[in-house]
Amino acid sequence: MITYLQDFISIFYPKICLGCKQPLVKNEELLCLHCLLNLPQTNFHLLPDNKIQKIFTGRHHFHKATAFLYFAKGGIVQSILHHLKYKNYPEVGILIGKIMGTKLDEDGFFNDIDLLVPVPLHPNKQKKRGYNQSDMICHGLEKAVGIPISSQNLMRTAFSESQTRKSRFDRWLNVEKIFAIQKAEDFIEKHLLLVDDVVTTGSTVEACANKLIEIPGVKVSLLTLAHA
Repeated sequence: MITYLQDFISIFYPKICLGCKQPLVKNEELLCLHCLLNLPQTNFHLLPDNKIQKIFTGRHHFHKATAFLYFAKGGIVQSILHHLKYKNYPEVGILIGKIMGTKLDEDGFFNDIDLLVPVPLHPNKQKKRGYNQSDMICHGLEKAVGIPISSQNLMRTAFSESQTRKSRFDRWLNVEKIFAIQKAEDFIEKHLLLVDDVVTTGSTVEACANKLIEIPGVKVSLLTLAHA
């Protein structure tokens, strides 16, 4: 009876794919099968000297670094990120995190990772949004690969302005000293995977990593959902 009612409601209020905006069919959730099969994967994780590693040349050495998808204006990935960050769809972050984790795990990307560390939001911004989008991605990764999340130890201690219209140098100044560690002993001798939604100039994740490597024996790798 419930299934019939849901089918009836869907005739008048169909669920829409967050990627292509077409109606979803039965058993599809958030993204249609066509969009899922056509996600623009980078496969950067298969290349030791990939574009993400090169962003940080001369700035920070990540043990390994990759972005899962290509970002393009008006594309599927932009729509996914927009819904994740601004339209209250945390579940799409979990979904893509699971897909990303499953794919990269096939190639051994997570073999020596101890903890997933989402890039933190300032508490005020997280309260306004209701969640941290990077944390949602981590929850999807955890479901796929079973690596625990540490979402409270790395903290954002100051509110930073939007990075969108800043130069690379101004972005770096904007985030240089806004992160702190609550309990450094929890990260000693750990290989941490820093997780974020998108990387452009890399200033934010660089600031996070520079704080993390102050801890003895820490290795830091980077995984982002998208590369702009």
